[in-house]
Amino acid sequence: MLRKLLVSISAPILLLSACATAPKSLDIVDPKTNFGKQASNQQFTEVLNPVPLVISDKPRDYSLFTLQMNKVKEKSPNLVKRQNGLYQQVENWAEQNGDPASLNLFGIKAAQMGGADGQGNVLFTGYYSPVMKIRHQADAVYKYPLYGMPKCQGRCPSRAQIYAGALANQGLEIGYSKSLLDNFMLEVQGSGFVYFEDGGDKQYFAYAGKNGHGYTSIGKVLIERGEVAREDMSLEAIKSWAEKQDEATLRELLEQNLSFVFFKANKELDVIGSAGIPLQGGAAVAADRAYLPMGSVILAEVPQLDAKGVWMGHHVLKLLMVLDTGGAVKKNHLDLYHGLGVQAGRNAGYYKHFGRVWLLTTGE
Repeated sequence: MLRKLLVSISAPILLLSACATAPKSLDIVDPKTNFGKQASNQQFTEVLNPVPLVISDKPRDYSLFTLQMNKVKEKSPNLVKRQNGLYQQVENWAEQNGDPASLNLFGIKAAQMGGADGQGNVLFTGYYSPVMKIRHQADAVYKYPLYGMPKCQGRCPSRAQIYAGALANQGLEIGYSKSLLDNFMLEVQGSGFVYFEDGGDKQYFAYAGKNGHGYTSIGKVLIERGEVAREDMSLEAIKSWAEKQDEATLRELLEQNLSFVFFKANKELDVIGSAGIPLQGGAAVAADRAYLPMGSVILAEVPQLDAKGVWMGHHVLKLLMVLDTGGAVKKNHLDLYHGLGVQAGRNAGYYKHFGRVWLLTTGE
């Protein structure tokens, strides 16, 4: 599985509160947050609410969905079969006109997500695949170990115990980085790519398991301590705070999260989600499978952010596919996969915004 139960960079790291109101598709700019909430005269009582018609005036872009769909067809014919023709119906609709108001003409039904406020504002956070430079052997700079899964009786050691050396000299080290925070962020994402600077190929470090201790949000801790304002919280804010601290202070913060993730090297370089399918940045999401099963197709008004993570005042209508899960992604919350590398990480780190979402199903 790509990520875990830790989920996104924004979801567990940040503590977000949902509020807002939502008629139709009118964008409302919240002067304090600018999180892309939309006002509505509808009130939803369920996570998924069947609607007779989808009305959206947002500009459309379904191009990335086509790339994701090709990967699904290549890797999982069984999933295509289980969808009972939905994928073909959606592709036909997107190619012929893509107008959400015409979905029923193609045999497609829609159910709108109630959102964090019961008025259709669904929380989008973001995650990505980190790329780290590491070494096989520790030295004065590359001294922070990444671990394979240990064999523990009961729960494995806590994060603080691991930092103190509880797993040392057991042959579990699979590489060493030069940043304790980078290791932590790799854990949050649940997987990522590494380059061995002292020789060796690029590898994909996949999720291998966790230590069994509860997860605590370091973003929440920083907010509660008054170190970062709630409205300013993001991955960049956490990195900026960390750069100003000594190692002991940073380590003390990270140790507030007792949970610890272990990795295993994977020779395949595709980023694989929980559904076992390579993920396409901008087209794949993690969701609560109790409501959105793996392989579900959703139509979403995705909030658009600028380079500084500020909502640009509009959304784009996109087709997305549910191909991943995460422990912090529950009910009216979607985690959008942003892709690989530093820029994808920045983009994902800013995501804590709202958009409207519809689950698409066959009309049978």
